[in-house]
Amino acid sequence: MTELDGSAASRKASDALPKTYDSAGTERRWQRVWEETDAFHPDANSPGQPFSVMIPPPNVTGSLHMGHAFNTALIDTIVRFQRLQGKNVLCLPGTDHASIAVQTILEKQLKAEGISPEQLGREAFLERAWSWKAESGGRIVDQLRRLGFSVDWRRQRFTLDQGLSQAVSKAFVLLHQQGLIYRGEYLVNWCPASGSAVSDLEVEMKEVDGHLWYFRYPLTSGSVSNGTTFLEVATTRPETMLGDVAVAVNPLDERYSHLIGLSVTLPLVGREVPIVADEHVDKAFGTGCVKVTPAHDPNDFAVGQRHKLPLITVMNKDGTMNKNAGRFEGLDRFVARKAVVAALEDEGFLVKVEEHSHSVPYSERGKVPVEPLLSTQWFVRMEPLASRCRGYLVKGEPRFVPERWEKVYSDWLTDIRDWCISRQLWWGHRIPAWFVVSETDGKITDKTPYVVASSEDEAFVQAHDLYGETVDLCQDEDVLDTWFSSGLWPFSTLGWPDENSEDLDCWYPTSTLVTGFDIIFFWVARMTMMAAVFTGRMPFEDVYIHGLVRDEKNRKMSKSAGNGIDPLLLIDRYGTDALRFALVREVAGAGQDIRLDYDRKKKTSVTVEAARNFANKLWNATRFALINLGSEPTEKLGELDPKTLQLADRWILSRLTRVKAESAKRYKSYGLGEAAKVLYEFAWNDFCDWYLELIKRRLNPVEVDQEIALVDQITARKVLFKVLSEYLVLLHPLMPHLTEELWHALTGAPEAKLLALQPWPELDECYLDDELETSFCDLFASIRLVRNLRAVAGLKPSQEVPVRFITSKKELAVTLQKATMDIKVLTRANRLEVLSPQEANLQSSVKALAGVSGELEVLLPIEGLVDLDDLRARLHKDLAKADKEIMDLSSRLANPNFSAKAPGNVVSECRAKLSEVQVQASLARRRLSDLD
Repeated sequence: MTELDGSAASRKASDALPKTYDSAGTERRWQRVWEETDAFHPDANSPGQPFSVMIPPPNVTGSLHMGHAFNTALIDTIVRFQRLQGKNVLCLPGTDHASIAVQTILEKQLKAEGISPEQLGREAFLERAWSWKAESGGRIVDQLRRLGFSVDWRRQRFTLDQGLSQAVSKAFVLLHQQGLIYRGEYLVNWCPASGSAVSDLEVEMKEVDGHLWYFRYPLTSGSVSNGTTFLEVATTRPETMLGDVAVAVNPLDERYSHLIGLSVTLPLVGREVPIVADEHVDKAFGTGCVKVTPAHDPNDFAVGQRHKLPLITVMNKDGTMNKNAGRFEGLDRFVARKAVVAALEDEGFLVKVEEHSHSVPYSERGKVPVEPLLSTQWFVRMEPLASRCRGYLVKGEPRFVPERWEKVYSDWLTDIRDWCISRQLWWGHRIPAWFVVSETDGKITDKTPYVVASSEDEAFVQAHDLYGETVDLCQDEDVLDTWFSSGLWPFSTLGWPDENSEDLDCWYPTSTLVTGFDIIFFWVARMTMMAAVFTGRMPFEDVYIHGLVRDEKNRKMSKSAGNGIDPLLLIDRYGTDALRFALVREVAGAGQDIRLDYDRKKKTSVTVEAARNFANKLWNATRFALINLGSEPTEKLGELDPKTLQLADRWILSRLTRVKAESAKRYKSYGLGEAAKVLYEFAWNDFCDWYLELIKRRLNPVEVDQEIALVDQITARKVLFKVLSEYLVLLHPLMPHLTEELWHALTGAPEAKLLALQPWPELDECYLDDELETSFCDLFASIRLVRNLRAVAGLKPSQEVPVRFITSKKELAVTLQKATMDIKVLTRANRLEVLSPQEANLQSSVKALAGVSGELEVLLPIEGLVDLDDLRARLHKDLAKADKEIMDLSSRLANPNFSAKAPGNVVSECRAKLSEVQVQASLARRRLSDLD
């Protein structure tokens, strides 16, 4: 036979793979190759079923956080698997212009320079914004590249790109033409610090320690009933009482039912306001009487709409009181609060003041409490759009994973309020509406006529047709809410409204949306509503909802809490693939939050370190394979001959086939965490811990029959290559850089031939063997049992001993007999017997250690091999230690104070420890009995 050329093999391994895995260098190299070769730039006319994902566009102002890392890992796992399935995959990247965030950054810069935006002017401000975006805005993109995101960077979009801006204008015009966009006065979240309306998502609820003031509102003269002379009202915002237009009570509240329809006189103002009945009022809160200020509270606004109450605004948009506030005009709202309370106290209307903790909405941009104010803004009528989406949802479109999030989405589409889409900013999509201004003063009021058009030229044509030849137009100063352009993202990025767009025709509707549950309404629902009206289809087939990444104390990560983890710290320490694998593997189920352990002082993570160790394990396993495959090209190994397969070969090929099917099933159904666990267990346990150990003697044979040894060696090489090369394909979606490197080293493929674009391995069902896999589980249990007994006996690693297996299970006995040579090597046994219980009874009695696993009993005869007196002494010592621990734990559990007062998990751990120690004591007693 031709023996393995050790020097050549070692040379091949060292050339292909260094001894130590350099994650940073490996990741940089393959990210460069993927991008330079346009590996992920698909053609709309390429073969394969289209599969597309538009990544949620991160803010251009942002930097990578753990949420980005988690979302990226999930998306990239999905799209890489679909490529391996032969799909024509488009994963399109992009960023959002983030109106509020960018404007805030620029205004802070200007303030530091002593310049106001007004002094700079709109055009100069926008030039500065674009310059800032060019210099700093790409940081998040570079960081996403570090995560190995397999997106088509050539198709990268920005929400203020010319094409997307044209799509936004077209969408606005179409919605306006259909009567779905209107301009009107409505209650909005107003940020006095920034002078702009803000969306609900831009509002942060903060728990504050405030007060609850109680005031008397006297019944109007002539309306006194049953001796009642006043109503007592409680409020947290006394300054808004100046705009009260009613007092509301619950219609079922017997205390006030006789007063409904009467009126009270508003203190300090003297205005007579009615007492109305409304189910919104909570009888148990405060006094059960609620002041109604429709112009300053969204709930009151709804009450006012139901009862046709007037709207009285008492505050300016800068947070000061207006002329409707009377003597308090000009005061800041918080100064006015104190002044109003003092005046009410002076005039005898103040009853009492209570400490009161409550939630207050703060503007994320201005960092001040939001003020609900009436404002003339642009709105989208939401109910007609939501109605269409509810119709699609009945048909199961889109499909939510997990299914429970469908109800959350459905709830958002019910009783929906109109959407305020205008923002008082400069950075963003300027509203495509032009006011026809008066030649006399040029002022724009709520009654100023306007035209909506895609361009100023179109606006002039419309205005000329409507108002004559000489018209003066002024475009609306406001910009659109960022979520308006984000709502068009799935189809505007593909070329809409161009009906001839090849990309739109090929990849729309998109296949999957991956996002967090916290923006189901703000983004998911708005995308479906926009898609329904503009494309007549849902924008994606599946919505995969994931949870949040929580810190080591199970708290939500946030900037305000200061508990966020910069993923780049972990990437620099452990590598991108390790972080990605750790995050995905922690997903217990779709939509579940994950908890990432992190030592903030050492900047380490046990979970990510374990994933890095897994990467090292695969690296070393591949080096072992390269050393033993020889220096010849792997394609010369040839096809497997089933007749030459050994028992271990058949077992590992059965396991591989099962893992192929199971991992594919998990990937397809978004069970990504389960796929990671299946692949981890196979590689670590089945392949590395067992199969490689089982074939070592075959790879370097010393049998007398050289011809048989050579055939066995070649078969082992073929199986080793097949299993490892195919496994790397299965793992690629989760650890793309590592697998690309190892696959190229193993196969010798040129750099341009990428693992990322290979087909998913065929399912070799001919290798499946349930009985064999079950028998090998028993086989491994027997080997572990022998090793454990050797440790108990205190045998040296090199010391050989006889081993006796006793089982009545015929299939197991056959497997043990066929694997005799492997078992002897792995257990250092110089003699191995496989006996039935009847045969064992005929054997002479020997002093031995015994163990049981299922239907298998293992005897390790040790007489003459170890000092029995010394072994007895050690077992007695172990037993005494176990008995003492049993006594301590039992006493602790018997203490009623411990059982009743200790946390449930502590009590459970104590009981589990007691059970474990009792088993150890039982084993020690049995082993002492066996020795006697």
